[in-house]
Amino acid sequence: MTHTQLLDAKGNVPVPPTAHELRWQSRVESGEAKARYDALVQRRAMSLDDKIALSMERIVEFGEAFDWHVASSYSGGLDSTVMIDIIERVRPGLPRVFCNTGLEYPEINRQVARTDNVVVMRPRMPFHRVVQDKGWPIASKRTARGLNVLRNPTGNNQNIYRLYDIGINRFGKKVAGFKVAQQWRFLLDAPFRISDECCGIMKKEPMHRYERETGRVQFVGILAEESKGREKAYAEHGCNAFDLKSPRSWPLAFWTRQDILEYILRYGLRYADVYGDIVETPDGLDTSGVKRTGCVFCLFGMQMETGMNRIQRLAQTHPKLWDYCMTKLGMGDVLQYMRDNARPGLAAKFNAVPDMADTQLRLPGVEVAA
Repeated sequence: MTHTQLLDAKGNVPVPPTAHELRWQSRVESGEAKARYDALVQRRAMSLDDKIALSMERIVEFGEAFDWHVASSYSGGLDSTVMIDIIERVRPGLPRVFCNTGLEYPEINRQVARTDNVVVMRPRMPFHRVVQDKGWPIASKRTARGLNVLRNPTGNNQNIYRLYDIGINRFGKKVAGFKVAQQWRFLLDAPFRISDECCGIMKKEPMHRYERETGRVQFVGILAEESKGREKAYAEHGCNAFDLKSPRSWPLAFWTRQDILEYILRYGLRYADVYGDIVETPDGLDTSGVKRTGCVFCLFGMQMETGMNRIQRLAQTHPKLWDYCMTKLGMGDVLQYMRDNARPGLAAKFNAVPDMADTQLRLPGVEVAA
């Protein structure tokens, strides 16, 4: 089929596939991608001892490829706390790089402060400027980007506009997962900006800057189970992505959250107090405090939470931070708009005040607000 045959009603002509798209197509057609997906499923079922051994192999493989001119991206969270412990067993003394965005729980900052050999990087733009000039991180990265595109049509973005509007890509093919869902389209008229640029500005740019300044490529403590995008990345690269512009290693990619918690208990690792205790539940190990840390003020994925959402928990555990979010940053107005305009089931996910009848979190050393 020629490009002319693919013209849409607006005369939109698709551009040729990128090198990345061609590489992924080749891996799909050769069966390599499916083999890596299958390997991911099998490795998740391995014992913790076998997972530790395989992670160590991947760490050595990546480190030796770059003559150990490498570093660890360290967030202060559970996954990266386990990762740096394993890396230290393999190659002691490597630097750990922490990006202080100003959006972390204070307990995360304390965890980082008591960790050795940490280099601190900072973003060049503060969060209040990001949400003011770029937009709020709402729903998910893909949905936020789609809403931004649909709210800002130009004469040059017809291809990407069509992708997020009706799910048709520049080759005239239907692509799952890109069309902005109807439940989020009320945000097209929101009186505030929405975008997916926050992570790039606040986290990725400082880490890339560190890499440019030092030449050190990085280990990153992420799990593939956390998103389909990360599972796809594993299918593309495995644990070690040597062919990226900025090579990366994800040595724990095939681990599960249960593995992380089991490792912490087994080796008695000290972790950030905001997670509370690691406890047994009917579904396995869990934390009595927050489940994930990340950026305190981020709204990505909030609609997926059950029980108290992250902002309600923040009101209980860190009332001063909650007040700063609601009043100084203007998040209170954003969440109020969501509650007023989303369909009822979705609107309820954006409550900002906790139901005091809910079970309160048990965080060591943290006084719960009344």
